[in-house]
Amino acid sequence: MTTAVRTARRSPVPARPRRPRARALAVALTVLVVAVHVIAWNATDMSFAALAEGWSGMADFLGEAFPPALGWDVLGPSLTSALVTLWIGLLGTTLSVPCSLALALLAARGTTPAGWVYQGARSLLSFLRAVPDVVFALIFVTAVGLGPFPGVLALMCHNIGVMGKLWAEALEDADAGPAQVLRSAGASRLQVAAHAVLPTVTPQLTGLLLYRLDVNVRASLVLGLVGAGGIGFLINQSIKLFQFDEMLTHILVVLILIVAVDRLSATVRRRLS
Repeated sequence: MTTAVRTARRSPVPARPRRPRARALAVALTVLVVAVHVIAWNATDMSFAALAEGWSGMADFLGEAFPPALGWDVLGPSLTSALVTLWIGLLGTTLSVPCSLALALLAARGTTPAGWVYQGARSLLSFLRAVPDVVFALIFVTAVGLGPFPGVLALMCHNIGVMGKLWAEALEDADAGPAQVLRSAGASRLQVAAHAVLPTVTPQLTGLLLYRLDVNVRASLVLGLVGAGGIGFLINQSIKLFQFDEMLTHILVVLILIVAVDRLSATVRRRLS
């Protein structure tokens, strides 16, 4: 018997993977997902039968909406309010940049001065994200009255929480090499952040800013439904007065606005990448 044969006989047989255990885990996860969906289905009163029974109401609604009212007495105010909606989303995004950047630097592990500052900044960002922009709008409407101004304030507060979190994650994922070189040379945390961290992630931060601008323009439409100005206010007013043809005109103007903003932000992000 050769040495190779003896070695082959003595070598242990590799253990087979535990397929039954993996299969049982997959079955358990499937059962759990199905059970959660069943609970969610019952809790939300999902019923496609009710949707099918209400088709006549939807048909009447669409019949009253078509054709849209394209007279200048409707289209003129609609275009003006659409621009107001755009300005609300723009200001709500850009005016939140300083606070978002400051909190992002405090909420990133590589740039925060202390652990308690890190936890405090993260908690504040979580709070601002947890409160919906519509709730902020209702609060500011009671403080400063109806109009675009409370919409801008609402978007600022909510966007600080969202954009600060996104920017903090981008700062933590930055290349640590340049920051380590500056620290070894005796640079302060502020100098490291300004000359090493921020320059490496500027394209990512700009892309996230443009993404939030796109989202905030859409959100400003919803804020108009609660009295925060813009074309959302006209849509709400048309629905209350049963002027569905005017409502459709406002919706078409919103569609054009959203597509234009989306294409513009996508073009800028593509050039930055």
